[in-house]
Amino acid sequence: MKTLLATFPLLILILCPTATGATSPVTLVDDAGYTLKLDSPAKRIVSLAPHVTELVYAAGAGSRLVGAVQYSTYPEAAKKLPLVGGYTRFDAETILSLKPDLVIGWVSGNPKEQVERLRQLGLKIFLTQPDQIDDVARNIDQIGILAGTSAIARTESARFRNRHKTMAIRYATQPPVRVFYQVWKNPLMTIGGQQIISNVLTLCGGKNIFAQFGTLAPRVTEEAVLAENPEVIIASGMDESRPEWLEDWRRWASMTAVSRNNLFYIPPELIQRHTPRLLDGAEKVCQYLEQVRRTSSAISGLTEGRLGD
Repeated sequence: MKTLLATFPLLILILCPTATGATSPVTLVDDAGYTLKLDSPAKRIVSLAPHVTELVYAAGAGSRLVGAVQYSTYPEAAKKLPLVGGYTRFDAETILSLKPDLVIGWVSGNPKEQVERLRQLGLKIFLTQPDQIDDVARNIDQIGILAGTSAIARTESARFRNRHKTMAIRYATQPPVRVFYQVWKNPLMTIGGQQIISNVLTLCGGKNIFAQFGTLAPRVTEEAVLAENPEVIIASGMDESRPEWLEDWRRWASMTAVSRNNLFYIPPELIQRHTPRLLDGAEKVCQYLEQVRRTSSAISGLTEGRLGD
């Protein structure tokens, strides 16, 4: 399915690409493989994920949002939207009361059975699954098509793609740095190679030490982390403050990340949401890894100097 979607990311049968409120029908295939048909661009949209809410605004369709899930906090206007529950447990009756002509959800984040319940109630559903950085721009373009705001969406997606390309060129030749990204403490969770944060690490010249896992958020053990001996540990937690458990690693003084004080924090809204701000989080990751490379180079220089003596 992924190959098909990559080959035909915007399967458009009939489309009006302008943002002038035209009423031409629209047909798109979403990231779950479903074909969505709208008689005209959506005017009343409900978002089932915080990152989707932000993408709708990025696509120039924020004024068409009539409801969103909890933690839809960006941009500021999103905080005023009626809430329809959380992304893992939304209220179908509340959604129906808002009379949306389009509901945009999240393949891996929204419970499948709840999404199917909305379909059975007659709602039009479009699901996103941005696993790679480039998918953020693609989803913006798709939402612009669905909402009839393609001109604005294309401008935003082009800006995102250009920034991504610039960063990729800048860090393409940097020495690799081995990274453990911690999602949670209990259970201890990290990211697999198909998770978008792993894509961010790669962009910055980082190497996800658990990239071999196919699941998005695999559980691991402390022993497995110690055996891999990462040069860097990055965490973001669930709120705006540095998670306390990031400091728990200091008891393992022999680990390279600890001995060199390479324990870093990224605000979750910048790294755990699939939005244009993901590149803000990526910039922070890249800066941290550059700092690590400079430190490693200095240590290597001192070691070689001592050996020369």
